[in-house]
This record gives sequence, C-alpha cells and structure tokens, in this order.
Amino acid sequence: MHNSHTETAAPMGISGRIAAAFQANAITPLLALVALLLGLFAVLVTPREEEPQINVTMANVLIPFPGASSVDVQNMVARPAEQVLSQIAGIEHTYSVARPGMAILTVQFKVGVPRTEALVRLYDVLNANQDWLPAGLGTLAPIVKPKGIDDVPVLAVTLWSRDMLAAHDLERVARSLELDLKAVKGSREVQVIGGPGRAVHVNLDPVRLRERGVDLLGLKATLAAANFGMPAGAVLDPSGAGPQTLSVKTGEFLTSVEDIASLVVGVHQGKPIYLREVATVEAGAQQPQRYVWYSPGAATSPGTGSTAEQPGQVYPAVTLTVTKKPGENAVDVSRAARERIEALRNSVIPANIETRISRDYGETAAEKANKLIQKLAFATGSVILLVGLALGRREAVIVGAAVILTLTATLFASWAWGFTLNRVSLFALIFSIGILVDDAIVVVENIHRHQQLEPGKPLQEIIPLAVDEVGGPTILATLTVIAALLPMAFVSGLMGPYMSPIPINSSLGMAISLAIAFTVTPWLALKLMKSHGDGHGGATATPAKGLGPKLQRLFTRILTPFLDSARKRWLLLAGILAALMLSVGLTLVQWVVLKMLPFDNKSEFQVVVEMPAGTPLENTAAALHDMGAFLAGQKEVRDLQGYAGTASPITFNGLVRQYYLRADAEQGDLQVNLVDKAHRNEKSHAIAQRLRPALEQIGARHGARVKVVEVPPGPPVMSPLVAEIYGPDEAGRQQLAARVAKVFAATPDIVGIDSSLREDAAQAHLTVRRQRAESLGIAVAAVAQTVHGALSGADAAWLHDGQAKYPVPIRLQLPRESQVGLDQVLALPMKAANGQMVPLSELVRVERGIIDKPLFTKDLLPVSYVFGDMAGKLDSPLYGLFAIRPRLSDAALPNAGELGEYWISQPSDPYRQYAIKWDGEWQITYETFRDMGAAYGVGLILIYLLVVAQFRSYLTPLVIMAPIPLTIIGVMPGHAMLGAQFTATSMIGMIALAGIIVRNSILLVDFIELQVKQGVAFKDAVVQSAAVRAQPIALTALAAMTGAFFILDDPIFNGLAVSLIFGILVSTMLTLVVIPVLYFALYRKRHEGPSLVPSATRQPVSSTR
Repeated sequence: MHNSHTETAAPMGISGRIAAAFQANAITPLLALVALLLGLFAVLVTPREEEPQINVTMANVLIPFPGASSVDVQNMVARPAEQVLSQIAGIEHTYSVARPGMAILTVQFKVGVPRTEALVRLYDVLNANQDWLPAGLGTLAPIVKPKGIDDVPVLAVTLWSRDMLAAHDLERVARSLELDLKAVKGSREVQVIGGPGRAVHVNLDPVRLRERGVDLLGLKATLAAANFGMPAGAVLDPSGAGPQTLSVKTGEFLTSVEDIASLVVGVHQGKPIYLREVATVEAGAQQPQRYVWYSPGAATSPGTGSTAEQPGQVYPAVTLTVTKKPGENAVDVSRAARERIEALRNSVIPANIETRISRDYGETAAEKANKLIQKLAFATGSVILLVGLALGRREAVIVGAAVILTLTATLFASWAWGFTLNRVSLFALIFSIGILVDDAIVVVENIHRHQQLEPGKPLQEIIPLAVDEVGGPTILATLTVIAALLPMAFVSGLMGPYMSPIPINSSLGMAISLAIAFTVTPWLALKLMKSHGDGHGGATATPAKGLGPKLQRLFTRILTPFLDSARKRWLLLAGILAALMLSVGLTLVQWVVLKMLPFDNKSEFQVVVEMPAGTPLENTAAALHDMGAFLAGQKEVRDLQGYAGTASPITFNGLVRQYYLRADAEQGDLQVNLVDKAHRNEKSHAIAQRLRPALEQIGARHGARVKVVEVPPGPPVMSPLVAEIYGPDEAGRQQLAARVAKVFAATPDIVGIDSSLREDAAQAHLTVRRQRAESLGIAVAAVAQTVHGALSGADAAWLHDGQAKYPVPIRLQLPRESQVGLDQVLALPMKAANGQMVPLSELVRVERGIIDKPLFTKDLLPVSYVFGDMAGKLDSPLYGLFAIRPRLSDAALPNAGELGEYWISQPSDPYRQYAIKWDGEWQITYETFRDMGAAYGVGLILIYLLVVAQFRSYLTPLVIMAPIPLTIIGVMPGHAMLGAQFTATSMIGMIALAGIIVRNSILLVDFIELQVKQGVAFKDAVVQSAAVRAQPIALTALAAMTGAFFILDDPIFNGLAVSLIFGILVSTMLTLVVIPVLYFALYRKRHEGPSLVPSATRQPVSSTR
C-alpha cells in the first residue's frame, strides 16, 4: 500500500522532501539542542545597553588665536579651516563658531563611518594643511578633540558632605579617586567636574610695588628664574675608598609658601626687598570659575541620619564621571566602579563625605534588558497557551518548542551579527514572536486536518504530504514578510542604526522559523501526535469537527450574497473606500498626531540656563539656586546637582548639542534625578512639561532663558525646532534672527526659545598711548601682559611640593577685592627703560564699548540660529513649525524682498535674499519617513515579484496584495482610539503588516487553486477556502496580536503595537471576505465559462438583477 500510494501521488515538493528526511532522523533533536544552547550562550555574552549604539563620530577642532576679534578669527581662521575640513570624505556637516580669541570647528561624520578611519582622515587633512597660516600670525596649533557615543558617561558619582565641606576639600578626595576608578576594567575616561583647583596666590599691592620699584613683569621673571634646577653632570669623588663618580645637580625648586615669601625680588635704597613686602602669599583654592552643588529632593529616602538632609538644602559638591571603552558591557563597568567606590569608603573616601550615584546607565540598561527578556518569555508563553486552546495540548508543545528554538537561534544570530541586547533589538524579537509562530502553526494545523481527513493512514505518510501541501505558500509567505521588512535596514542617517535591528532581527527570525518548521516540527509531530490513529484520537478530533461545519455555514452565509450580486460587490468596495478615506482623514483633523518618536519614561531631565551675557558667576548660581529650591520641593524629585559656569555630565543629547563646551560664567544647568518609575504615577515627560512654566517664571525674574531638556528617545537634534537664517550680511541675519525669535514667542505652545545672538554687554577697551609708552621704552605687549596678569593671573612658576597630582601654579594677581572697577588696575606701576615707575593710567586710554559676539557658519555658509521647543497638547514639533509659518511674513525685514523658505537643504544662493531653513526634528522626521516610505515601496515591489514567481500570473498578485491598503482602516482609528501618536515605530508596524497580511491572502488563493485542481466547483471552492483556512488564519492573527500586546506599555514602541493589533484585527476580518470575493469577481468568467455552460448563461442574469 505504502509503495502504490507514493507512485500514484504527484512528486513531492522541496518542503515535503525535507520533512520526510528529517521527521525520523536522529540528528534532528541534536540540532535543536545546539540551537537552544547557542541561544543561552548569546543571552549570557551579549553586552546589554539601553539604546542601540549609534556610531556618530564628531570631532571638535579648536584653533586658538589669542587676542583676535571674532571677525578676524572668522575671516583668517574659521572659514579657511572649514574650507580645508570639508575636503574630507564621508562628512555630514561642518560647523564653525568664531569667538574672540578662538575658532571652534565641528566636523560631523556620516553615521556608520568607522571612528578610527574618520579620525585618520581628519588628522591627515589637518597635517597636510599645516602651512596655510603664516607662522608669525599668532595662532596656536589646532587641538583635535574627537567625540563619540562612548564619551557619554555611563556612571556619575557626586561627592558631598553633610558637614558642608568646601569644594576644595572634596576635589582632593575626587582627584585621588580618579586613579582607583580608572583601574576598573573597561573604564575609559574618568573626569572630575567642579572644584576650583589649588594655587599659591601672590596677591599684589600696587602702592607697595610702586614704592619699592618692582613691577609685575619683573616679579614674574624673578620668580621663574628662582624656580629652577637641573642635573649638571658628574665629577670624580676622591673622598671614597675607590674611584667613584659623584653626580652634580644644581639649583632648587620652590617647595613651600615660606620659600616663595622669602624670595628677594629687588633692591631698594641698598636693602633687599622680600616678596612678602610687596604682596601677600597664601596657598589655597583658585578664584572660582565654576560652582557645583548637590541638593536632596523631597523624595530622598529617609536613610541614616536623614535629619540633616533638608530638601532644597545646598551642599557644595564635585561630580566624578566614568565613560566606558567601545564594545564593553556598560552593566559590568558601572557595577565594578560602584563596588570599587564602596570598597574605598573610610580609606580614600573619609567618613564625612557622602557618595551619591547620580547616573548609572549600566543599571538602567540591565533593568531594561531583563524586563524585555521577561516580556519575551510572557509573549512566548501566551502564544503557546493560545495554540493549546485552539489546537490541543500536544500541538501546543510542538509549536512552543518551535518558537523557543527559533528565538534562541535568533538571539545567537543577532549576537553574531554584532547587535547588543538593547531595547530595539529585543523589541524586534517580541514583535516577531507573533509572526514566528505562524510557520509552525500552519504546518501543525494542516497535519491535524489531514489526520481527520484520512484517519487510517500512518502519521509517517501523512506528515510529508501535509507539510508539502502548505510548504509552497509557507515559504512564499515567509519570504514576503522578509521582503516587507528587510528594505528598512537601509534607512539612512541617525535613525538608521536605531531602526536596523528590527528588520534584521525579524528577518533572521523568520528565516530560522521556516527552517525549523520543516525540520524540527515534523520530527516532534511524529513523536507526539502518534496516538491519533486509534480510538483515542477521536476525542481530540471532535472539537475541530464541531467548528468546521459552523465556519462552513458562517462563510456560506457571508460570502454568497457578494458572489451572487455584482451590485453588492460594488457596495462592498464603496464601503471599504469610504472607511479608507475616513481613516486617512483622522490625521488631517489632528485626532492622530504625527511625531518622530515619543519621549521615553526616563528618571532624569536637565534644566539648561542661559543668563544674559556679562552676568557674574554668582548671579548665575543664584538663579539656579532658586530653580533648585523649587524643584527640590517636588515629590518626584530624588535629588539634583547644580552646575554654574560648567556643564553637567553630558547625555547623548549633550553630545550632539555640544553642551560639553559650555563654560562661560553666564551658563549653567541643573541635573534633576527623579525617583524610579515604579514610585511615581506620571511619566518623566509629563513631569517635565508640568514643571516647565514655573521654571520659566523663575528664570524670567533673573532674566534667564530656560530650556527643559529631556533625554531624547531616538537620535538627538540641535533642538526640536531650529530655524537657520541665511543671508548676505551679518547685521541683517542677526536682525532677522531676533525678529524670527519674536515670531516663535508669539506662537502658542512654543517654549524654550533661544537664539545664537548674545546680548550687548559692556566692555572696556584699554588702548595704549603709543607715543607715551614708546618714549618710555615700554612695549604694547608689556602693557597687555601686565593687565592680563593683574586680572586673570600670571602663572610665574609651579610649586614642587612632592604630592600634588595636578601642578599647583604660583599665581601673581590682584586680590579679589581689588578687582572691582578699574582704579586698582590703572594704579599698577610699570618700569620704564630708565628705571622710573610709571602707573598704567598714564599709558592707556579707557574706551567703553560692547563685547565681541560669536559668529557662526554651517557647511561654509554664515548662519544665525533660532531654537524652540514644543509643549502643549500636540507635543509634536511638526505642528509647531506649521503654526509658526503663517506668521513668518511679519518677521521678514522691511525692504529686503521676500523671505525664502527651505525645508531640505541650504539655500543655494544666500547672496540674493534672506532665507530661513527649517531644521531640527523636522529634518530627521523627513529623512526617516522618506527612507521608510521608500523601503515600504521596495518591499511591496519585492512582494509582488515573489507572488508572480509563485502563481505565474500578473493578476493574482494584485488580488493578493489588495488587502494591504486595508491595514490603514485598522491602524489610524486604532491610534485615535488609544490617543497614541503616529510615530516612526507605527510606520514600522505598517510595513510589517504588509508582509503579514499578504501571507493570509496567499494561503486563501493557494487553497482555491488547489481545490479547483481537484475538481471542486469554483464557487464552492471560494467559499470553502475561507471556511477551511479561517482557523489557521485567525490563529496566526491572534498570535501576532498577542505578541504585540506586551509592547503596548512601552512609551516608544507602543505605536508599533497599536499598528499591529488594530491593523491585524481589521485587515484579517476584511481579508477573509475581500479576497474570496475579489478573486471570484476577477476569475469567474475564466472558470465558469468553458466548464458549465448553463451556469454561465444564468450567471450574468442574476448579477444584473
């Protein structure tokens, strides 16, 4: 019997042959075991991170040009340098800022250019063009500071003391901790933020200097000469027993304050003058350039001795930051660093100094990864449960085994591909679980069906045939999902690396699941489904028998009217089109808001403050103290660190926005740490939005501009809203920028407005009276150096005290109290060539003016920037941008022609008109949706080609792909119902849906063709296809939805979940009706014409009725 059957049957396809080979093979379980072990290995060794590694290489090239004005810096240094740097291949943008005395150039390489290669090109270009600046111009050698994602610290530790220890003391502890933390394996750079540094102050007294006939430059030379020692050589030593050389060292270094104070610095009336007579000498902290402090918040856990901790109390602090080496596991690095700090308590860290971990990305990454792996397990479990309910326990075990093996093999493949375990790559797996089950479900379900059709046949023969029957469509369906997803891997720009794990992981998973469905599943089916042949099988087979006829009746009732009447078919079409229009209309009436990516629920945000130019450091600190006091009173705030005159530890945002360059007295920020998300009801974004108005009010009292900056969910931008202003001249650009900023301010919901313009702050220019100075033999340079020394300090020499880790300067300077007004400075004496002392006031004229302002260029064009952010109900910068646009005509400069507007690239001709180029989140949104739209298009074409190859017809694929637009009917209303924003992740969901939905149609159409081949009447075959295939289709749809349910609560990926759940729900229902009807309508003539003449004549009559 066995032989006769195989001879009569048609030759089996590839899938049936594979199943037959593997179903009874002993190697199958071994392969399965290997897959399982590989997966466990991958979970253990893959580095864990919170976000995917976006490899952005940026580099700052700093070219100092001491003393030059910003116009000179821009013309002589910044623009030529930018021209040179833009020769480099693989550059995204070049930026330059010309500040008085310094050009800062930034080169941003394209995403994915390997860091080392990028930097080699940069150094190469700089070295090749070293000679473009003449040697005597006064510019110093360029300093290159590469920056990349690994410059973002993974750990920040704040040191503070309940005893209010000064920052100076904390800094010494922090400096000694540096080496201990650097010894941690995998740590890269350890930095201390805050702390004034040490110095030996030589505080000058102008009156005494003049009496004793000593001037500042003379003092400096004397000190430098007194601090000198060198090995001089060697002599033979006659005093020893044998001939011995004696090495000779000459001179000595200054080692203590007493040494310095008792130096003789001149002779007056025959008596030596000691340094202590003309100045006070003291060792201590340098004059403050920056302040860092720590404030506990209202949510600080009441721990030991918490009586001393009042919320809002300000404690001086310093912050230690640790970055990790590329490719290291953040979790391990930060854990080891924390253990090290604990171990150093009471040895290096004194008992009265507290350490507070103010950032730990290792911990957040581990928590996120573990939570997602847990979700993965839940999703898998619930899908298996679903199969168990629908098909029976044994089938559930088979499908479950297949899914688990697929997952473990995919995790291994993902590790081998070089992905880390992060939010995106794990979501890719969770979202693909629903699709991964499909192959196994279809195969098992078909084996199940064949058993009921031919109960007497042994399983060994049923399985290959059953597998073969669905093999072709299954391979095709799997390939269609891959075809839909894979083009997304080619999304360019910053979003690329963020998105690529999704298509790549899912495609790998799909391919692996296909292989497992044809090898492991038949083997398991043979082992587990044995008992169905005998009487026992009757029990499990009955429920399916009960469901079959019911489905048959249901679909006959639904489909017959459409199959009989053409008018009803047209009505169905009209109804579907109307639903489509309504769904798309939801975006127009703003029920569905488009946004790039929503904010994640992080436990931190920053408040970045810009005071007006010329604000003293103390006033900046005062404004930050006020805001800190307000924030510390909020119940969600755990603690905060304030930074005035320096930048807080940067996030990925700060990397792109270059916050690490913020070091002016008028700049500061607050790092606000919230309690863990388990202990608060609101998301961090909601908290930040709620606190913003109050912070802005406090800022307005101090004249400060306040921006609340959150950790961005995806790639960071300069600011959510950026208007770049181009035009023929600087004055016009600045004027226009100021007017555009006013327009921003006048638009509701636009907040955090700032621009690249600086306020006019006063500046005194001391110009040298050349004739007077030259007749006295005093050079202009000498005058300038004297004033610089008096105000900023002249480091004459360095102390050799044998214990300082960082050299301690001996600094000549006017004391702090003499640095009020210009009188003390102008009283400083200078020594003329004939030895007489002349006060500065006789050599210089004081002219008052305004400060020199920075000048900006981007990609070789001079530019001014206006920044803004979006708050309010819509919360998507795109809508803010379109709210601003109508008002732009008010901003245009009078009599300067119309204002050009550019969206995608810079104006080609900035010399003809003033123009505004929109940048910021809009640019990334445009690039991402453009690339994803293209990927969608390519995916659809690939699907079409695949289906043509399978069905060998050009029309059938169009029928099969018809339900793809129907997904919109599910997706848009779904977003509207849940109030979710339509984001990039929703778009991924839509793209994946294309592949998933096509799979259902393929199964239906394939079945109709199979039935017709077996001689079933066409109309019955159509109804039959819906009835028989409804169960596996509904099952796979439910499975995909179940997988997606677990992503719903994630703030970023919930768009993906909403798309999948609603898209699958609606389009599956529609597919089961639309495909049979459409196929029938198109192929009716062909099938019914030749075979049944009477029905052919009857048909048109009934359809016209």
